[in-house]
Formats: sequence, structure tokens, C-alpha cells
Amino acid sequence: MNSVLVTGGAGYIGSHMVQALRRAGYRAVILDNLHEGHRAAVRDEELIEGDLGDKGVVRAVLRRHRPQAIFHFAASCSVAESVAQPLKYYLNNVSGTLNLLEAALDVGVSRFVFSSTAALYGEPQETPITESHPLVPINPYGWSKLMGEQLLRDASEAYGIRYVAFRYFNAAGADIDADLGEDHRPETHLIPLAVKAAMELGEELKVFGTDYDTPDGSCIRDYVHVLDLVGAHLRGLEYLENEGESVSINLGTETGTSVLEVLRAVERVTGLPVPHTLAPRRPGDPAVLVASNRKAKEVLDWEPRRDLDAMIRSAYDFLRRNPGGYPQVEAAEGWPLVPEPSRQN
Repeated sequence: MNSVLVTGGAGYIGSHMVQALRRAGYRAVILDNLHEGHRAAVRDEELIEGDLGDKGVVRAVLRRHRPQAIFHFAASCSVAESVAQPLKYYLNNVSGTLNLLEAALDVGVSRFVFSSTAALYGEPQETPITESHPLVPINPYGWSKLMGEQLLRDASEAYGIRYVAFRYFNAAGADIDADLGEDHRPETHLIPLAVKAAMELGEELKVFGTDYDTPDGSCIRDYVHVLDLVGAHLRGLEYLENEGESVSINLGTETGTSVLEVLRAVERVTGLPVPHTLAPRRPGDPAVLVASNRKAKEVLDWEPRRDLDAMIRSAYDFLRRNPGGYPQVEAAEGWPLVPEPSRQN
């Protein structure tokens, strides 16, 4: 089987990516430090517990497996935390990506699929947002991802690495069999928070801002199902295997949904009320963030197939099956680990 490396493969999107790769006939090797990922989200794939900040570990993994491509999901990804702890984000997201690129060059891996973000765009100057929109992040998380894309761009021009950088808007939902889902700790994403509030598994939901210049006064965002996201990543790999040029691509639906509309949808799908209170705006929250997906259609022949109700229903099914989130699984004896960094040449 064709081997690929998935960094952050025990996390939310990464674990769904590993499952999609398995179904497509690839052998995925996972590198994850398990700070935010879950061992229980890994099935039969090899999980190497290690950190991208450790050059010796990264080099050892790539030398051992020599994958044909790298899917890079490992990152710190909370906007609020990035403002409070910016150096953590530059260390994890920029230095970690640099270490991974250096190791890839060392072993000759030339295909790179990168998890980027719509946070690169900052305050939107157009709706829907296209890839030509100015890149002016307004928080350290966005800047760290922009630096990651710049590293890839420079490596592509200098060394021939080819990449697809996917700029996500709002990932949501879970796998249809409810074995995989969203389990951030703490959870910060709207749909799982709303579903948990409805199921009385979490706190009352806060709606931040109802005085925006939108039809109902609440923020509008572009939600895309996690299974549609990983489907785009598979097409990105196929694109690179067919000698496609390096490119950055938005992943979204071109359809905006307000926070209050999401709450009503959760109530409709689950049949449960969503306890919530209205709160003031949060600093730095734009009124509207909606993606253009024209480039994804043109380059990858991709467009999302699942609607908001499908996202909510799958998230609800996962939480009904796993009301406490993923179970905590201890490492089994002989669990695959890379050698100590000091032993690497």
C-alpha cells in the first residue's frame, strides 16, 4: 500500500482524514503528540507519539517510513489562545512546519497537503472571499498559518516541493457511523457547543453579539462538513500525484449561516431546545465570513455535498454515542515510539 504521513492524525480533522485514506487504499502513519488528539480516535494505523518541535523525532519518522506524501494537520488552533499565548503558536505552527519541511527535503518527500485557515484573510473586504483577497491576519493564529504557507511557497520555488494549502472556514460534523467526531477540550466550536447545551452535556450557550449588520444581528459563518473537507484533501493528493502545481484553495460552501440560525437548526434536528443567553460581541469577530469555492471547483472538481442539517445530525449522533467524548486509552505495551532524539544522526 502507498504510505502517507498524517501529522495530527489523532485530532478532529486528522482522524477523519486517516479514515478516508484507509478507505481509498492508502496506508497512513500518524505522528501526533496527543496534546489535543485522542488515542481512541486511532484505529489500526501506526501511531507515533512525538512532537514536530523535536527535529530528531521528525527526521526518524520520515526516514523510517519514506512516505509518498505528507498531510500536515498538527497545529495549535484557538484564536483566543493565540492572542494570550502568541509565542506558543509561532513555536508550534511555524517552527513545527519548518522542521517537517526540512525532514521532507532530507528524505525526498515532495508532496505536501497543508491545513491552513480562513483566518489569513482578517477582516473581509469582499463576500464571498476569494483566494486573491488580501492576506492580513488579525491574530497570531492567522499569522502563524500565513507563515506556514509562505514557508511552503518558498520551498516550492527553491526545492521543487509541491503543495496544496487548504484554507478552511468552519469545519463541523462527524463520521456517519459515529465512531469519529469532534472532541476538543475545551470545546470552542459553535455546533458541538450548541448540541451539548441541548443535550444538557455542557453549559448554557452564549451568543456573542446580536447587533451586527446581518439579517438577525448575529455573526454569519460558512460551515462545511468534515467529510467534505477530507474528500477535498484526497483530491488534493490526486492533483499532486498528477503533477499539479502548488496552489492555495478555499474550502467552504458559499452559503453563510448565522449563529441564531444554527441554534434553530440544532433544535429542529435534535428536537431539543438549546439553552442560551445573549452576550456582547467578542473583539475581532467579523460580521460575515463566507468562502468562495470557485477555485476548488475549477482545480479539484470539488464542491460540498452535505448540508447544515447533516453536520448537526452527525455531531448529535457522535455525542449520543460518546456523551463524555472519546474514552481515555492508555498506551499499550510496545506502542510504536520513535527512538530518543539523541540517538538520531
